[in-house]
Order: sequence, then C-alpha cells, then structure tokens
Amino acid sequence: MRLSFVRVMPALFLLLVACSEQKKPAAEKPAPVAAPPAKPDSVATAKTTPPAAPDTTELQDIAAYMAGSRVSSRSELRPLTATPAWQAFAADADKSWEKYHQTRTSKIQQWAATELDSVRAASPAIFYPFSGPDLLNVVTMFPTSQTYVLMGLEPIGTVPSSSTLANPKLYPALKASLWSVLNFSFFRTNDMAVELNNKKPDSNALRKANSILKTAAKTNQRVNIGGVVPLLLLFAARTDHQVEALRYVVLSPEGQLTEADSAKAQKPGLNVVPGVELKLRGKDGTQKTVVYLSADISDWKLGLTKEAALKYVRTLGPVTTYVKSATYLMHKSYFSKVRNLVLERSNYVLQDDSGIAMKYFRPADWKFTYYGTYKRPINLFAKQYQPALTQAYADSANKPRPLPFGTGYNWRQNDSNLLLAKRRTAPAS
Repeated sequence: MRLSFVRVMPALFLLLVACSEQKKPAAEKPAPVAAPPAKPDSVATAKTTPPAAPDTTELQDIAAYMAGSRVSSRSELRPLTATPAWQAFAADADKSWEKYHQTRTSKIQQWAATELDSVRAASPAIFYPFSGPDLLNVVTMFPTSQTYVLMGLEPIGTVPSSSTLANPKLYPALKASLWSVLNFSFFRTNDMAVELNNKKPDSNALRKANSILKTAAKTNQRVNIGGVVPLLLLFAARTDHQVEALRYVVLSPEGQLTEADSAKAQKPGLNVVPGVELKLRGKDGTQKTVVYLSADISDWKLGLTKEAALKYVRTLGPVTTYVKSATYLMHKSYFSKVRNLVLERSNYVLQDDSGIAMKYFRPADWKFTYYGTYKRPINLFAKQYQPALTQAYADSANKPRPLPFGTGYNWRQNDSNLLLAKRRTAPAS
C-alpha cells in the first residue's frame, strides 16, 4: 500500500515549511506561434494548421529540475541548474536512473511486450490501489494506457515553491525518498526496513539505504515538500512525459471529480476525498491523465465517505487492476469493499501475492497465469502465507512462466512473483 511512503515521506521532509508557503513564480507564457500564410491558390475554406503545443510548461521545468534533468532555456530554474550542488545531484540521479533502467525498466518492457501485449491493448484505464505516488511502475508496465487512477493514504501536497526548489537540502531529501523504490521497487516503512535488513544476501544495498536516511536525519538535510505531488512530477519527467497541467480535486459523494483550490485539497473535511489530476503528453504525443486520490479505502472509512472513491472507479468502465506491495490489505475482511470492486469491475488483474488472496478468485470466473517463484512472505507478513499459491506454483500441468525482474516485497529477481488473472466473461456494465 505504500503505507510505507505515508510514514517515510514526512520523516524525510521536515524543514522549510515556512519557505514552502511562498508563492511560485508565475508561469512564463510562450510566445504565440503564428499560423503559416495561406498559399495563393488556397481555397477560402481551407483549415489553417493549429498552433503547436508549447514544448515545455513551468510544471515540466519543475518536474525536470527535481528529476535532475535539463530544464528549458527560458525557465527561471535554469540558473539553479548551473550550481555545483544541483549538478552533483543531477549526475548522481542520472547514475541511479541508468542503473534502474538497466536492471528493471528494460527487463519489464521486454517481458511485458510479450506477456502483456493483449492486456495492454485492452487496458485504456488502470486502477492501482494502495499505490502511493508510484507512477513509475504503473506507466512502465502499462505505457499505452490513457488513464491511471492511483490511491493511497499519502497526502496530496503541492507543487514545491521557488524557495524550496532553491534550497540545496532538497537534493538529499529527494535521493533518500527515491532510494527504496529504485532499488527494491517499493517505498518502505520503518518496520519493513528492519525486516528487510534481516534478509540475506544483498544486505549491503539495504544497509546503504538506511545509511542514506540516517545521514539525512543527522545533518538535518530535510525539506518539507508536503505530499505526493513532487514525486508524481518527478516520475513523469523520468518516464519521458511532458507535464502539461495539474489541478487539485475533491470527490463528490456521487464519485465525480470536482475542481478544488489547493487549500481544500491540503485540508479536506473528514468525509472528503481529496486528489490531484495531472495531464501528461507522451513522447509520441498521446495524452494521458493521472489521478491520485488520498483515500482510506478500508470498509469503515469508505462508509464515512459514501464510497466516493469506489464510485469514481466505477465511472471508468471495465478496468485493468494493478497491485503490488499492498501490505496484504485485501486479504483482510475489513477491505472487502475495494476487493469486491476489483473482482467485479476488472477485465484483468495483475498482482503480486500481496494483492487479493487466491481464495477470493472464483476459478469459474478467472483464468490464471503464474510468473516467477512463490515463496513465503517476508516475516513482517508471515501470516499471509497462501498454501494455495504454493500448490499452484507446483502444478506441473500449468507451470509458472519466467519473471526476469524483481518486484514486491520479495524483491530479488529469483524470489518474486506475479499473477495475471483474466476474466473469462466481460464485467457487467
């Protein structure tokens, strides 16, 4: 669920709250692009070519800056990118992302191009519950989808202010917050960090992760950038998307997105579900929408919010659901409503073993393909062991297929698992 990030992010970013409240500089408007002159023999009714979309928005420059990538020549952040501190941060970020792409992105892309080809073609909308700000993994797994709906407990946050962006203490904070997702594919809780450090081998990388967090704490290298928005922007930039627009939203009791001001999204009422909507443009020019909702989707809390989050998902039509590192919440009786929604509204479910327990899938309704290796959950989640999965992975008549990358809590390549569940008949409309 990235309950991890709920706890990790506030622990990382504690300084500069006051500075973060300063206003961002106004967006610099691009010069208008003139339409080409009509040819002498053009007919009067001929349509003129529409002006090209601007290559870069202020939001895109902020996203690129936090990602350690080049900003536009007109950006007010450009002088900051000439400082030694930012250049060192950018060089280190490039090194980390290059390693990530070699060890994960390229492997996921090659695997999914074959194993998920038909799934991708039938997945215009992806539902990713318990995701936190993990736009990174979902767009890598499903790059051709048009809509991504993420849900987690993490607060919305805001676009960082100019003073926050200018503070060099931002850089180690970003590095610390990204370390676990780039190395283990998920955000960690403190308890999980202890648990993972007891795992062998590869403990050196885990110790290094904790060392980065401790160093940031000791040197007070922490800033408050306040929620998921900064990381959503960063991940958009690092996955080759242009950020074109962002708006804050709340859900009506009927499950409709309603535009809201930043203050309301930061401090919603107890029964209000706040969110943020990003409009992105892919390298091929395709438009994408990312919606993150800060929602407690336990049965009890859904009752207080009139199930607005689930009603919103229903407006998407049939979806493909993606679940990873979800702390096994849908195994539990008090997450039955979101579990039932997934089972009712999904054409496909792609999940690791922390998603929906096998006992809730009716074999008459679903066809299963198993990938990788199923081992017992890490000790922190030992009670969620599923004998049914052990049996399924041992079935010689339906052998599991290879999984050439690590994912989930058992994050090493040869320890990870994924299940692809395909609905045998279309969901009821």
